[in-house]
This record gives sequence, structure tokens and C-alpha cells, in this order.
Amino acid sequence: MNASDFDYDLPPERIAQRPLEERDSSRLLVLDRAGGAWDDRSFRELPGLLRGDELIVVNNTRVLPARLFGRRAGIHAEPPGGHDPARADFLKAPIEVLLVRKLTADTWQALVRPGRKIPVGERIVFGDGELEAQVEGRGEYGLRVLRFHSSGDFDQTLAHLGHIPLPPYIKREDEPADRERYQTVYARQGSAVAAPTAGLHFTPRILGLLRDRGIEIAEITLDVGLGTFEPVRTERLEDHKIHTEAYEIPEQTVAAIERARLGNHPVLAVGTTVVRALEDAAEKSTGRKRVLAPGRAEAEIFIYPGKVFRIVDQLLTNFHLPQSSLLAMVGAFAGQQNVLRAYGHAVDAGYRFYSYGDAMLIR
Repeated sequence: MNASDFDYDLPPERIAQRPLEERDSSRLLVLDRAGGAWDDRSFRELPGLLRGDELIVVNNTRVLPARLFGRRAGIHAEPPGGHDPARADFLKAPIEVLLVRKLTADTWQALVRPGRKIPVGERIVFGDGELEAQVEGRGEYGLRVLRFHSSGDFDQTLAHLGHIPLPPYIKREDEPADRERYQTVYARQGSAVAAPTAGLHFTPRILGLLRDRGIEIAEITLDVGLGTFEPVRTERLEDHKIHTEAYEIPEQTVAAIERARLGNHPVLAVGTTVVRALEDAAEKSTGRKRVLAPGRAEAEIFIYPGKVFRIVDQLLTNFHLPQSSLLAMVGAFAGQQNVLRAYGHAVDAGYRFYSYGDAMLIR
């Protein structure tokens, strides 16, 4: 199957640039994946739309202020020489760094722009010098390995200097309100560089109504990484190399899934990140006694049409970019034509798309 099989036309004005004033005031497109029929609803109706015996699994990861702006500070052990004005101007040029993946306590994989001009050994200084990074390695598409040195606690320094990494289709700079609105209300831990956006619609009230109906809510943590931003660069979906993402599934969540399966209760994944964690863990547990193993692992699975879903029965998700790996996953779950027809309706009906946009319930 080709990436172009998941293309659709989206007017730019349909891309949500800001969140709604109230999280749960978004619209909800309900899609029947068996028959392809859809219904226009409101997210506030979600508790009443469910059977009442579902197990809802959410991703409790927190989004880091992972976008940094710095300047070059030169290379250690540069050859001696006199003052070079051109070199001095070169060092003043701004550098943008997006932390992508934590490798060790002080080392990160990051996207650096302009990446081609940043060699191994280059130092980048942020703020007034309270944070510095040295380039330790290079990768494709602007990826670098950076080792950080902070004058104080790194997390506190990052919270002070960093910006919320809004996706590139949001055509504005981040604002103070994004620090709260680009987090789910149940965000607890982790180091994600993008929000699990399907969860942005939930409020404490909605969560309370779900629990009042007897619906169990379980948690996993998947640190959303580069795969969210990475476009499909191959013509055939099967040839796309998707990035890995770290996740953790607690023992109590595995036990809840086992109870749900035993009782024939649907497992509703909130977002594609939850799908990826659960289905990756289930695939790795093939042939073992338990349906999936608790603990930490690396999500390597790439879900496209033809893949078997072992855990997830229902999906709550936002609308995704054309020809993206996430749209391919949704198409694998609900059927390519079902999804594209529903997306066509959403465009015509004025739904808001992408991270700060509306939601879709597939069941």
C-alpha cells in the first residue's frame, strides 16, 4: 500500500491554531468501523455514548518545554588565530534545538536547525550561559546527539528556558497558556516532545462521569517522540522506517486488560500512542502466557493496513495529517475507505483538525 492512498484535501483554515476555551467543548465524530456510518456529536456526550463496561487506557506522559533557542559558542580546541569578524558573526547566528529523545541523564537526541552547519564538537549556549550543549554525534535530517551541561538543575533550567514544542502546522509561537493546554489533565510523568492529543479533550468532570458509569480507566506512559513529526518518505508504506519510542505499561494496567478480555469488555485506547504501546507489547508477548508483559520497552511496531490488532477494540483519536503513519494506523483499524470518507465529511462539516482540533471515536 502507498502513502498516497491516505491522502486527502484539507483547507488551511480547518487546522486549529488555538485550543477551544473549554477542553470538552470540541466536536466528536463517531465512526462505526464495521459499516462505515458516522454521527456528529459533542465530546461532552462521550460518557453517554459508551456501553458502560469499557476499559479506557490513556497515556499519562508529560510534554517537556523541549524547544530551545541558543547561539553557537565555537568548537573546543579550535586552531589558534586572530580575530575573524566573519567568524564572530557566524557564531551569533541563532540555533533552534528540539529535544527528541533522552539517551542518558545529560545526553539527548535532538533536531538542530540549521543542522548542516553544526559539526561534531560545536558548542551551543542557551540563555545567559546557564545551559550549554556540545554536539557529540550526527544523524540524518538534522538529528544530533547533544551532551548538556547546566549551572543548576537541568529540569529546572529547561523549564525556565524551554518553549512548548507546538507542531509546525500551528503557525504561531507558543504562548504561556500552551504550557497548560498542551498537557492532558492526567499528565503525570515522562519526557514527551508532543502531546498525546486525543487526551486534550478530557476534563476532571468527564473523567468523573465515566467512572460514575463504572468505566475503568488505566494508564500507560509513552514518551511521544520524533515519529509524530517524521513524514513518510517512501512511496510504499511498508518501506517506511518508523522511529522507536519508549513506553512503560504498569502491572495494574496489564491486569485490567486481562480482566477486560476475560469479561468481554471493550478496550478503548485514547490516542494512537496508546495503540502503539499496547499493540507493540502484545506483539512482543506472542507465544507467552500473558497477553502482554508489564514494564518498560521500546515501541518498534509500525501499524498499517493488514496488521492484526490484538488488544484495542475502540479508538478515540484526533484527525491526522495526510499521508502520515498515524493516519495509516487509523486506516488499519477502521478501514482505509471508511476513514477517508469520514475525513471528507469532517472537512465539509467544518471540523477542526490536528493537535488542538476535534476528536473522533471509532468503535
